[in-house]
Amino acid sequence: MVNLNVKIGNIELKNPVMTASGTFGYGEEYADFIDLSQLGGFIVKGTTLHHREGNPYPRMVETPSGMLNAVGLQNHGVDYFINTIYPRIKDIDSQIIVNVSGSNVSDYVEVCEKLAPLEKINAVEINISCPNVKQGGMAFGTTCSGAESVVKAIRKCYNKTMIVKLSPNVTDIAEIAKAVEASGADSVSLTNTFLGMAINTETRKPYLSTITGGLSGACIRPIAVRMVWQVANAVSIPVIGLGGIMNGRDAIEFMLAGATAIQVGTANFIDPAITIKIIEYIQDYMVRHGIEDIKEIIGGMQL
Repeated sequence: MVNLNVKIGNIELKNPVMTASGTFGYGEEYADFIDLSQLGGFIVKGTTLHHREGNPYPRMVETPSGMLNAVGLQNHGVDYFINTIYPRIKDIDSQIIVNVSGSNVSDYVEVCEKLAPLEKINAVEINISCPNVKQGGMAFGTTCSGAESVVKAIRKCYNKTMIVKLSPNVTDIAEIAKAVEASGADSVSLTNTFLGMAINTETRKPYLSTITGGLSGACIRPIAVRMVWQVANAVSIPVIGLGGIMNGRDAIEFMLAGATAIQVGTANFIDPAITIKIIEYIQDYMVRHGIEDIKEIIGGMQL
């Protein structure tokens, strides 16, 4: 038997494997493929104060070892989540985390205020890093002052666990991480997608309606691992690693770099059961290496 339990803020995860927002819907979409209660947690799709249609099509395109997306936070709004989705998923035996986004600081605050009374939602992931919206999103995550303004405002009204999702599209991600830690964040997750673009050489037009979009998948993993290592050495709060995790070996790599937990994103589109396979791989890895507690792996890179 091995101990896979990890703690993020005030929440306990039965194992360090979670799903990334925007790749797993509201969780229930994957219930035919996996037992959701086996997950350490799942993060529901980006939720905003009001209904959002998202960006015009086309808004996804495959790229070498990855994909670009410009969905634009399409969702029905926080009230729809509370009234329609929450009653259907609240009894799943896993940590349910809501990814929150907004166009301005007051949007973030109001969404978190609405979510706070929900008994089975004990954490939010604050998205200050989405590259696919015209207002808010990444604008808050590219400067220390912008990130601080969102985190401080939410901390005043939300006393449950707050994870802040950082943008990789910055000069020094460790500085942003230190700023949100000082402002009251309980954890940081990184990285979100990288800003990229693709052009159809036959039509000479961009593949995405928005021209640019967020790059994810295996192609970004080495950069994401580097950023996790830098941030884990700069802050004392737990770091959640994501960005191109396609299998169990990738998950272990992030944890050796300093991640307390990981999120699986693009790989869910390729194999809906990949998260369970990653959990099984981590267990097997620990047995093979004689490791009894997952915490022995976190930050365990040998220099």
